Amino acid sequence: MKKIKIFSLVLLIATLISCSGSDTYRGLWKATDSSGNKFEITFDAKSFVIKDSLGKSDKYEYTQNSVKTENFVETYGIKLSDGRGYEINFPNSKDESIGLIFDENGNGLYTISRKDYIKYQDIYKLK
Repeated sequence: MKKIKIFSLVLLIATLISCSGSDTYRGLWKATDSSGNKFEITFDAKSFVIKDSLGKSDKYEYTQNSVKTENFVETYGIKLSDGRGYEINFPNSKDESIGLIFDENGNGLYTISRKDYIKYQDIYKLK
């Protein structure tokens, strides 16, 4: 009986921790939408803020609900408190300082970078 209680407690703690956002995408990002508009996105453990170039910001609560790795490319699924879902994708397995944010239909919303404002073409260009 004691082992079951300890196992249940460990499982509960693991579940609570797994709902928090990954360290991979936590922090400040420079984001560009498909029209070239620039934003700053800051991810915390359970919320993120999107600030536009005029300084207007919106805060969203979220939970991380999936992690996928395919050919060393990581994609994190997040679900907002209002039910909308998004994916944060890091297409270059050797560089997690650039990525893409997609809506739940696979439409690209933002390119993100830790250093610069970049466009979609910058991520996939041939070197």
